[in-house]
Amino acid sequence: MSSQKPLNQRINFKNKDESNSLTFTSPVKVDSPELEYLIAAIAEDAEKRRSTGSKDHPYYAFDLIRKSRLGALRLPVELGGSGANIRDLFQILIRLAEADPDVAHSLRSHFSQVEKFLLLTDEKLREKWLQRVANGEIIGNASAEISSNNAGNLVFETTLSPDGEGFLLNGKKYFSTGTLYADWVVVTASTHEGRPASVIIPTNREGVIIEDDWDGIGQKWTGSGTTRLHNVYVNQDEITYIDGSKTPFNSFLQLYLHGVIAGILRNVVTDAKTLVHGRSRTFSFAAADTPRQDPQLQHVIGQLSSSAFTAETIVLAAADAIDAALKTAVNGVIDYSLSHEASLRAAQAKVIIDQLALQASTLLFEVGGASATRQSKHLDRHWRNIRTLASHNPTVYKARAIGDYVVNGTDLPIREVYF
Repeated sequence: MSSQKPLNQRINFKNKDESNSLTFTSPVKVDSPELEYLIAAIAEDAEKRRSTGSKDHPYYAFDLIRKSRLGALRLPVELGGSGANIRDLFQILIRLAEADPDVAHSLRSHFSQVEKFLLLTDEKLREKWLQRVANGEIIGNASAEISSNNAGNLVFETTLSPDGEGFLLNGKKYFSTGTLYADWVVVTASTHEGRPASVIIPTNREGVIIEDDWDGIGQKWTGSGTTRLHNVYVNQDEITYIDGSKTPFNSFLQLYLHGVIAGILRNVVTDAKTLVHGRSRTFSFAAADTPRQDPQLQHVIGQLSSSAFTAETIVLAAADAIDAALKTAVNGVIDYSLSHEASLRAAQAKVIIDQLALQASTLLFEVGGASATRQSKHLDRHWRNIRTLASHNPTVYKARAIGDYVVNGTDLPIREVYF
């Protein structure tokens, strides 16, 4: 695990007014005091909402993210960003997920889209969007359609129909993670000619309806609801036609979810330690008079800590593979072999991390006794959040594809994903 202190050993605000007074004169940098304050404020807000049973969304966290321009981490310094590499980004993602996994997950589409902007060969378009990101603006997504029989096949029921000099966008999208908090939304659609395209439009444009109807068992405040598009006017210059000839690259989106899981595991370790410190009673079969001196409970927490370390290490190793692939880009095209290598590492990470994380979120209860199951402790949130995240791209498909590659040399399907 990284050398960063656990959240409960970092900055604590006396009240919300103190965290509200945070000011940022430049984009937050890796290992900067401003980043420490930002993450601490987001963690405190999440804890307050959880402990009071509030159903408020993390709007406060996203206000801080805009002010701090966290979304510009990957932009070069000269373009108003922080100059972070992919490994830096994933290290910060893990810490952000430790503070609030809903907030971290909600930025998935944003950071993925930033990578696409960085690869743009149209300098004018690239500069326009990178400037918006540098200003702190956030990008969401509206791509998934339940009616599709093959996620990722680039055939959409959402349509772009000619209307004068522009187009009208109509359709219904699901799982629009983060869009509730975003300034812009990327929407995938098919033209009247059947050509796949994506458009980026403001979330407040007339006809864009973002519903807060996500009812999943976990990641409840990610805004992963329905986006309805009713005769939304789209200008010609807001459309990008999807070019299937470019090297596919989807490992970033896959690995991002496991960066969130790695952050949750850090929090599992902290909660396990807090549980043991908070207990004075023990059991007749216990090996010590107090829980904190019980070697069996220490053993369990050692396992949890090791699982968290393993998950984080695997995520960062796979992030290095993504970094290596992205650095090969020429005119927006990434080297195929390194793109495949990144996808392989992300898939391998998923197969192992899903298993480790689900086990750890259950093992946590072994150090707490029956009182740990009280709803007021909210410890079930870890399993629910991990289960929800792990259900993206089912593990069985990833493991089989890896096995086919190892046995038969069959390349993994690394089709581009647009959400």
